[in-house]
Amino acid sequence: MKRTFALLVVLALMAGMVFLCGCTSAPQKNETAAKETTAPVKADTTQAPAKAAQSGPKTVLNIGYQPSTHQMAFMTAYSKGMYNESLSAAGIKEVKPFNFPTGAPEMQAMLAGDLDFAYTGSAPFVTAVATGLDAKIIGAVQTQGSDLVLRNGLNYTKPSDLKGLKIATFPAGTIQDTILRTWLKEQGLDDTKDVEIVAMGPGDATTAIIAGKVDAAFLPAPSPTTVEDAGAGKIIVHSGQMAPGHACCVLVASGDMIRNHPDIVQAVLSVHQNATEFNKKNSAEAAGYMASMTGMNASTITRSLKEWDGEWVSDPEIITKSVAGYATEQQALGYIKKNVTEQDLFDTSFWKKITQ
Repeated sequence: MKRTFALLVVLALMAGMVFLCGCTSAPQKNETAAKETTAPVKADTTQAPAKAAQSGPKTVLNIGYQPSTHQMAFMTAYSKGMYNESLSAAGIKEVKPFNFPTGAPEMQAMLAGDLDFAYTGSAPFVTAVATGLDAKIIGAVQTQGSDLVLRNGLNYTKPSDLKGLKIATFPAGTIQDTILRTWLKEQGLDDTKDVEIVAMGPGDATTAIIAGKVDAAFLPAPSPTTVEDAGAGKIIVHSGQMAPGHACCVLVASGDMIRNHPDIVQAVLSVHQNATEFNKKNSAEAAGYMASMTGMNASTITRSLKEWDGEWVSDPEIITKSVAGYATEQQALGYIKKNVTEQDLFDTSFWKKITQ
């Protein structure tokens, strides 16, 4: 009886993760507009975002994000109607959220001109800039906050214990992939020979470790907690132990928005800062907003916030060196060939106006 119940729990979690991750080849559009401030957001997995209007008057904003506690500032701002309050004077009538499984496809959408703003990992943004993306980081979102979770039945006391294991993480060029491979090399392990790293989104990776298809997974919160709640594994290393204080997610604005709609960029950054501060003081309520937008369990989200090593931030100036460091690491990994500098990646002028 106990085994039957446990199996049902695992199957339910796997179904939830499939819903969460959606179709990895096409971003998910959340159909509920910003004016609907508290109702659960319905995801349409079949429709990609329409190309963001270039220059000219703006009435609609396309904003990308991912289903992680790292980017709860966006989910809170959207759910509470903060964009309506701040952007209506600038002529914005609708904010359309688009849910991506990882930063790699999100940056592909931005390269295609489909997004005005993106909550994304700083490493995939570095990769995109190196390949021609016209955009800049205008705000920090969060630091650290990912975990290496090991399936039950395996022992871990030191990094060399990972030798021979199959580890799931986000695709090449993402934060998780970059940090994991760099850390393994620092520990004396060959990231291509000593371990097998397989690229997966959060839903697929969580399902894989629960089903025993992979030995470990390095994922952003709350996915590691989901694995623990399923009784399938345990967190063994926090990302802050791999790269102390590392930058993770950032708020990116397209070059078109920065050049032609600086007032809207300023307003979006102000909303982000306000939502970030709200979440710091009201994490349980914020978890509810995330649950509504992702279909995740609010208690799992809340528990993940108690055990993660992440921190929500807004000031881009505290992460410039860390983000620029990803360019060096990605060159070493062979992901990019072009040298990318802080000046290529950041526009801190909007933040300075807020703090003046």
